[in-house]
Amino acid sequence: MLTQDVSEELTKVLRQIQSEGKEPTIALVKSRLNIVVPIPALIKVIKNWKQSKQVPKIEVAAEAHDDKERIAKLEKQVADLTTRLKELEEKFAKR
Repeated sequence: MLTQDVSEELTKVLRQIQSEGKEPTIALVKSRLNIVVPIPALIKVIKNWKQSKQVPKIEVAAEAHDDKERIAKLEKQVADLTTRLKELEEKFAKR
């Protein structure tokens, strides 16, 4: 499984929260992230941040494909299904 390191983004979010004079919470951190990080990992991050102002290395599952590739595959699948549907409609129309 491919993973991506999200420690930098977590550090950025925690510094931003700290600069606002707020205490980091799971909900606050999670709401500001652009990626999904599991709750147990967020608990670990926040606990370490409160103790040492450092974020441990956190990796999450990386998306297998970028959006453009995924959209292209879906468009091809729709085109294939449309062709098959037309063929079936024509076949049943002849009966």
